[in-house]
Amino acid sequence: MTTVTHRIATWLATLGAALALSGCGYNQFQTLDEQVKAAWSEVLNQYQRRADLVPNIVATVKGEANFEQETLTKVIEARAKASSIQVTPETLNNPEAFNKFQQVQGELGSALSRLMAVSEQYPNLKANAAFQDLRVQLEGTENRTTVARNRYIKAVAEYNVLARQFPTNLTAMLFSYAVKPSFTVANEAQISVPPAVSFDKAAPAASK
Repeated sequence: MTTVTHRIATWLATLGAALALSGCGYNQFQTLDEQVKAAWSEVLNQYQRRADLVPNIVATVKGEANFEQETLTKVIEARAKASSIQVTPETLNNPEAFNKFQQVQGELGSALSRLMAVSEQYPNLKANAAFQDLRVQLEGTENRTTVARNRYIKAVAEYNVLARQFPTNLTAMLFSYAVKPSFTVANEAQISVPPAVSFDKAAPAASK
């Protein structure tokens, strides 16, 4: 075989392999994987934005006399726990690590929701412009987090369908493309019920 013929044969073999990979979804896997990573980055960005708001919220609430300390402590502890989770690129492919991340973020969200509900019982906080500004920022962040999570769920769903359906599942097996974990609701019945808020003592009256 001449050098020219060898080069042509090599080129045709390479082209054939590329077409085969493309036909089996290899390129689509790369595209969807990048979409998942981008969506995940936005989720992390919004969770970090929320975590950054917590110290200011806590500092403002501490200035309110007789504020429910248990509620405040739970926010502080939940924020510390959420911040202690080390998120790496492998988290996206590790269901156990992903679920742990989801759990601690859920605990922080619940603690903040409780704090905001309790704050309604304190007229001074309701009249505090700084606190109300933080509340608005937190609500906006929670809304953006919901949007980011939904985009991530959609991106993961598209990737996982490609990894499971035939014939692209063969490509997934060949290159070890496992399905990715996604956000789930741990207890749908529980979150569908409004949280019960009770107080051991009446909130202090507004100062005149």
